[in-house]
Amino acid sequence: MPDRNTPFSVPDETSHCIAGLIIDFLRHEIRSGRMPSNLLPLQTGVGNIANAVLAGFADAGFERLAAYTEVIQDSMLELIVRGTIRQASATAFSLSPAMAGSMHEIARKLQGSVVLRPQEVSNHPEVIRRLRCIAINAMIEADIYGNVNSTCVLGSRMQNGIGGSADFSRNAFLSFFVSPSVVKNGAVSCIVPMTPHVDHTDHDVQIIVTEQGLADLRGLPPGKRARSIIGNCAHPRYRPALRDYLARAQRSSYGRHTPHLLDEALSWHERFIRTGKM
Repeated sequence: MPDRNTPFSVPDETSHCIAGLIIDFLRHEIRSGRMPSNLLPLQTGVGNIANAVLAGFADAGFERLAAYTEVIQDSMLELIVRGTIRQASATAFSLSPAMAGSMHEIARKLQGSVVLRPQEVSNHPEVIRRLRCIAINAMIEADIYGNVNSTCVLGSRMQNGIGGSADFSRNAFLSFFVSPSVVKNGAVSCIVPMTPHVDHTDHDVQIIVTEQGLADLRGLPPGKRARSIIGNCAHPRYRPALRDYLARAQRSSYGRHTPHLLDEALSWHERFIRTGKM
């Protein structure tokens, strides 16, 4: 039956950069002996960016991959059909109209490769932890300490649901959150001093990736997390202001663990509401 989904956008240069950074990082983890050559089971969130990032695995040279996810999108289905992903477990398909229209032709090719399970199984924390999944989910914005907002623009306007991203990010072996560094032609930074809404706390966010670079936050204290996120993920246009905010917060905030200037922390969002840019 026809679904309500809209077509996915064609992967752009930003998506290709993000995919390349993730793939390079995973290759480094393989060389370091922290995972096998065919990786660990992949989970990706729903949306254009996650779909585009997964498309980058098509020509990355990986073989015999597996997926343990909530939703199968176009790019994952294409990887299954071509044999790059040998086994995939999910709860549902979320396909573009064009891909959904071809399901009658390719459904038989999925036999023996795809299993759909109830959500209480696909998203079960113990199973995700036991399989040591690699979780790749999109975000609206992240703050300098790694707290992620994945649902509400400006803290109150719903953009999308949280889905199963929290189930996977908290329990995965590796947890990526991805986003462009800026949106609205550079008027909005996706790396901000403080997020007005938090779906994923800094404790559950290991790696943040934008087209600017990748910040591996594993094992870092808050100050080093902030410097890594600003230096690697923020757009160069916004880095000086973020570094200035962090330096002043470290000097004069109420505490020193995760220093914030409470009268300025959300000023970027407030400025956007007033002027149309951060």
